[in-house]
Amino acid sequence: MTPRAVLIGPPAAGKTRLGKRIARRLGVGFVDTDSEIANDHGPIPAIFAKFGEPQFREWERTAVVDALTTPGIVSLGGGAIIDEATQRDLANVTVILVTASPEKVAPRLILGNRPLLADGIESWKRLVAERQPIYDRLADIVVDTGRATMDSIAEDVARQLESRA
Repeated sequence: MTPRAVLIGPPAAGKTRLGKRIARRLGVGFVDTDSEIANDHGPIPAIFAKFGEPQFREWERTAVVDALTTPGIVSLGGGAIIDEATQRDLANVTVILVTASPEKVAPRLILGNRPLLADGIESWKRLVAERQPIYDRLADIVVDTGRATMDSIAEDVARQLESRA
C-alpha cells in the first residue's frame, strides 16, 4: 500500500494545512511525519537541543518509512527529502511540491520555534536554495500556497489526484 500523494516543500510553506484539506476532500487519512516524530519523541526543538540533528534525521527516516505504507495523504517535514533513501521511495508516488514566497513565509516563522531557522527568513532562504534542486526533481505537481486560498488549492489538487487514479 502506498499513499495517494506525498507533500514536500520548505518549512512553513503550508504542507500540513494543505494536506489535511486535500485528505478531507478525498475522504482519506492524513499523516504528518513531523507530528508523528513529536508524538513519539517530544517537541522537535527539544529533540534538536537534546539529541542533535543526526538523531532527528534517523527518527524522521523511520517516520517516513512508516508513513509511506499508509493510504491517504502524507506530509513530510521540509528536510526529509535530503535522505537519498527517501528520494528513492518517492519515485513511485505522486509528489506535490508545496511552495510559498519569502514574504508569505516570514510571518509564519515568527509563530514557531524551528531549529534550523535561527536567523528567520534569511535561514529559510538559504535552506530553500540548498534543497530546491531536490524538490524540483521529485515534484509531479507544484502548488504555491500564497497565490490562492488553501481550500481552492486543495480542491484543485484533489481534482488532479482524482484524474490520475
